[in-house]
Amino acid sequence: MKKHLVISLLLIFTVIGCQQKEEPKPQYQFPTGPVGGGQPFDQTKALKEALAKDPKNVNAWIQLGNIMMDTSRFNEAIEAYQKALDLDPKNVDVRVDMGTCYRNSGKPDVAVKEFRKALELNPQHLHAHQNLGVVLAYDLKDYKGAVKEFETALAIAPNAPSAPQLKQEIQKLKAMK
Repeated sequence: MKKHLVISLLLIFTVIGCQQKEEPKPQYQFPTGPVGGGQPFDQTKALKEALAKDPKNVNAWIQLGNIMMDTSRFNEAIEAYQKALDLDPKNVDVRVDMGTCYRNSGKPDVAVKEFRKALELNPQHLHAHQNLGVVLAYDLKDYKGAVKEFETALAIAPNAPSAPQLKQEIQKLKAMK
């Protein structure tokens, strides 16, 4: 039951995070329509081909990481996100996504480090606080630390779609101390 709740929370926070990016950046444009005999176009292949031609294409690395993350290929997502961060080390959204991948690949301590690095760059990053709270609560059993992160997230965005769920989690975690 707890596992399903944690997965649900991460999905909610990830979806919300995808909706509110800090700076819109040009995206790699995929060709539209079927390619070669009516088969669906393989976005991963197209991105890898684009990156072979231009390995400094940060947006292609990000999109490749996003595809890998969305298909639960977390180690490959981490590799792509790290390449993006090598090119754009201040990209907070990518760092948060990479932290989520570390968490989902069984490395919560590394996830915490990534979320904290993101918060050093942007202390008001809602999703970094939310995701850090999830890892602290459900992986590391640091309920006090999780409450602090969830309360900070609520202070940043009291009307966010996740606010009611955060309030419930705070109450549950305070009871668990």
